[in-house]
Amino acid sequence: MTAKKVLIVDDEADICELIEITLMRMDITSQSALNLTDAKLLLDSEHFNLCLTDMRLPDGNGIELVEHVQKNFKDLPIAVITAHGNMESAVKALKAGAFDFVSKPVDIQILRNLVSAATSLPEKTTNNITGNNTDKNNADKNKINITGNSLAVQTLLKSISKLARNQAPVFIHGESGSGKERVARMIHQQGPRNNGPFIPVNCGAISAELMESEFFGHLKGSFTGAHADKQGLFEAANGGTLFLDEIAELPLNMQVKLLRVIQEKAVRAVGASQENPVDVRVLSASHKNLVNLVAENTFREDLYYRINVIELTIPSLRERKEDIPLFIKQLLNSLAQKMGMEVPTMDSDAITALQNYHFPGNVRELENILERAVALSDDNCISIQDLHLKPVNNHGIIIEKAANNEITTSETITVDPMDLVGQERHSIKQALEKTRWNKTAAAKLLGLSLRQLRYRLQKLDIE
Repeated sequence: MTAKKVLIVDDEADICELIEITLMRMDITSQSALNLTDAKLLLDSEHFNLCLTDMRLPDGNGIELVEHVQKNFKDLPIAVITAHGNMESAVKALKAGAFDFVSKPVDIQILRNLVSAATSLPEKTTNNITGNNTDKNNADKNKINITGNSLAVQTLLKSISKLARNQAPVFIHGESGSGKERVARMIHQQGPRNNGPFIPVNCGAISAELMESEFFGHLKGSFTGAHADKQGLFEAANGGTLFLDEIAELPLNMQVKLLRVIQEKAVRAVGASQENPVDVRVLSASHKNLVNLVAENTFREDLYYRINVIELTIPSLRERKEDIPLFIKQLLNSLAQKMGMEVPTMDSDAITALQNYHFPGNVRELENILERAVALSDDNCISIQDLHLKPVNNHGIIIEKAANNEITTSETITVDPMDLVGQERHSIKQALEKTRWNKTAAAKLLGLSLRQLRYRLQKLDIE
C-alpha cells in the first residue's frame, strides 16, 4: 500500500512542526511550504493525498490556494486552518471547495479525524453517477441509489457524488416525499464516513423539553427522571453523519446550542462541566423556505448560513415525469416480492394517468397509490380506475365537484399520502364494525376480495 503524503502550507514553524509530528504518528509523510508560491510549485512536482493550508500566508491567502486546487487538482482534498472563532472565513473556504477546516489552536484529535477522513476518500467511479439501478450486475445491494434517467436526476447524482467528497454542511431542500433522507444517505455512503454511523432524526418529532438531552445526552441525576447517563445523538453519530430532517422545527433556544456545537465540534451533555469533541458531519433538510423563516425571525440567520454552506435542491416527481415508468416497475417488483405474488401489470392508460398526475406527495405518494392499487386490482392488472387519483390543480390543491357538478377548489385540503392512509383505515374499520368483524362480509361490503382485505389489514396494522 502506497504511503499517504500531506502538503502543509503555513509560515509558522511551530504549527508546521505540530502537524508533522501528528502525521508521523499516523504513519503519514509530509512536506511543508511557507508560502503560496512554494505550495503551488510542490503541487506541480509531487503527488499529495491532502493539502492543509493556513488562511493567512505571506503572499496570499488560503482561499486562493483552495481555488487553485479546485481548478487544477480536483481530486485532491484541501483543508484550511482558521483563526479561532473566525467562522466567516471557514464558511468562505468551504463554499470555495475546501474539504473541511480546523481552528487554531489546533486540537490534535480534531486534526487526526480530519486527516483520516480526507485520506480515506473512496475513489470516484462511474457507478456513482447512474440513475437506473435495475442493472443487477452493477448495483450494490447495500448501496442506496435514485431511480431515473432524466436530466434532473443525472444532475442531482453528479452533485451528490461531488458533495460526498468534502465535509461541508449541506442543506437539502425539497418537497415532502421527494426523498431528502435518501439523498442524505447517498452523500454519507459515497464519502469517507461510509463505515461510520448514519443517524437520521426528525427535529419536529422531539418534544422541546427533551430536545437538549436527545441531542447532547445527559448525566445521571442531572434532572428529575435522569436515572442513568444517556448518550446524545451527536455522540451516537461520532465518526459518521447526523441528518437533521425538518430542521426548521427547532425552537430558537436549540438553534443557538446547535450552532455552537457545529462551530466548536464539541458537545456538552446536560449536567456535565466540560465539552467533549465530536467528529460528525451535519446534513440538514426541510420542505420549508428557510429564507422566509429568517425574515420572520423564527430561524436564526447565523445558523442558516452555517448549515447552508451548500444547498442541494431535490427535483419534484412532476419535474422528472419520464422517470415515472421506471418507478412503477421498481415499486411493483418490490410489492410483489413483499406479498409473495406475481408482479402486477399496469395498462397503458394507467401509466399515462400517473405521468400526467401532479404528485403533491412526490415519490411517497406514488408508493401509496401503487400499494392501494395492487390491493384493489382484479386479475393482477392495474387499471386507471384502481389508482383512485384525485383531480389536482397545478398548486397541488384538490379539485372538488359541487352538487351542481361545477368544479371548485378547496384551498384548505391538499393531497397528503398520510391523509389517504387515514381515510382508508377509517373505511375498513367502519366496515368491520358493521359486520361485527366478519372479514368475509367486510370485504364484500368494501368491494374487495378476502385476500385484498387481509393485505390491507396487515399493511395498516389493524388487529
